[in-house]
Amino acid sequence: MNKEACGGATQAVELDTTGLKCPLPVLKARKKLREVPPGGQLKVLATDPGAVKDFEAFCEATGTRYLSWDQTGDLYTILLERPA
Repeated sequence: MNKEACGGATQAVELDTTGLKCPLPVLKARKKLREVPPGGQLKVLATDPGAVKDFEAFCEATGTRYLSWDQTGDLYTILLERPA
């Protein structure tokens, strides 16, 4: 997956998983995605360096769309889209 800038016109639901280690960011995101409307976006904030790869695998397994990720210092911002 290429690194892309997060953003867009759609307002994303935000989930802060900073300070949590694998598998907690993915588990919390799975639960939070239930609150996101179909076709809606979830922006996950994470500090676990493995989060980018963990979310790639999560999306492949669940059909969730992996839109983008970005890194600023130790903070990873991962943007997902719930299947419609």
